[in-house]
Order: sequence, then structure tokens, then C-alpha cells
Amino acid sequence: MSESQLWDDVDDYFISQLAPEDEVLAATLRDSEAAGLPEIAVSAAAGKLLHLLAQIQGATRVLEIGTLGGYSTIWLARALPADGRLVTLEYSPQHAEVARRNIARAGLDKIVEVRVGPALESLAELADEAAENPAPFDLVFIDADKVNNPHYVEWALKLTRPGSLIIIDNVARGGRVADPDNASPDVRGTRTAIELIGSHARLSGTAIQTVGKKGYDGFALARVLD
Repeated sequence: MSESQLWDDVDDYFISQLAPEDEVLAATLRDSEAAGLPEIAVSAAAGKLLHLLAQIQGATRVLEIGTLGGYSTIWLARALPADGRLVTLEYSPQHAEVARRNIARAGLDKIVEVRVGPALESLAELADEAAENPAPFDLVFIDADKVNNPHYVEWALKLTRPGSLIIIDNVARGGRVADPDNASPDVRGTRTAIELIGSHARLSGTAIQTVGKKGYDGFALARVLD
């Protein structure tokens, strides 16, 4: 048995016991694939982790940067109370339309808002709105274009509160993140974000390497300090 097959088998076991997908989640993946979206949604195990983190956090307001087909959005939104709010930012109008349909089928369209456009512009708009109605986000999940990861972390700091969580997906970059000479934009953006977390006075964080159905990957987790 290959190493990658072993990772898949272990992931399948964990998911079957701890994070089984219901029909809504399965349909979200099927419809996203049928619409031609890239198959890069988080795994069910990672989705359940996001769900648990939001619950542990007692989150009522969540910001997601990178919607895709809404799979991780649904996991996160299901952790919120009935009066909660999740804002998810998606660059592609096509992806956003697929996500809206998936979110509506999940019965979450009343608490989830999908905003379309470049995330940095949407984040600036959110900051302007927060100046008038300063309700910070309790959790921010960053899973978009990696070159802008450091900018997303900086915006997350402006839109959160002490005690909020910031999660960045896909930080291992196949191990390339450890190479300081790698000039790929995704690697440079990820390294800058990790180094920002490590050096910022208002952040305490860590990063974890993972293996599983998504291959070799990892995520960073940071808590906003006073």
C-alpha cells in the first residue's frame, strides 16, 4: 500500500466515525464539481474541525475569505446560532452563484451573505461598515489566493476583537514553505503571513502539517491578543 493510500484510508475511517457527510454536504460537492469548480474544497474532517472551532469559540459572526462552492461555508454556518451571521467573500461570480444555491439548499441563506469581487475590496467595504456598526468577527477563515495571505491577516486583525481566531488553510505548500529561496507567489505570500503571525504583538499562533485525502497540507491558527 502506498503512503498516500494509507493517508486516504485513515482519513476515510476518521470521517466515517467523526465527520460523516449528510446529503446536503455531499450534494454541495457534487454540484460544485458538475459546475466545473476546482476540486479543492476542504475535506470533511477539516470541515468538522472548522465547525468545532466555531462552536468552541462561541462564534456568532464569522468571516470567510474564499467561498468556492460553499462547502466550508456550510460547515461553519451550521455552528452559528439562529441569529448568527457569516460573510463569505468570493472573487468569481460563477463560483458565488453555485455557492448561493448550495447554501440555500442547506437552509442557511438567512444567515450567510456571499459577497462577490476582489476580496481586498470587499474587506475594505466591511471595514467601512464596521466604522458605523462595530460588530467584530469572532472567527476568520482564510482560504483564497495565497499571494494575498498577509494582506488578509492584516484585514482580519482590523475586523476582529481580542480573543478572535484567524485560520489560514493550505500553508505547507507541499513543503515549499520551508524554502526561503522559493520565489513562487503562493509560497512567498504564505511565508510572509506566517512570519507576520510570529512577529505581530497582537497575535499568538502556530501551524500544523497535515496528511489525508487532500495529500500533504497544513493550516495556521492564530488568536488575537489584547
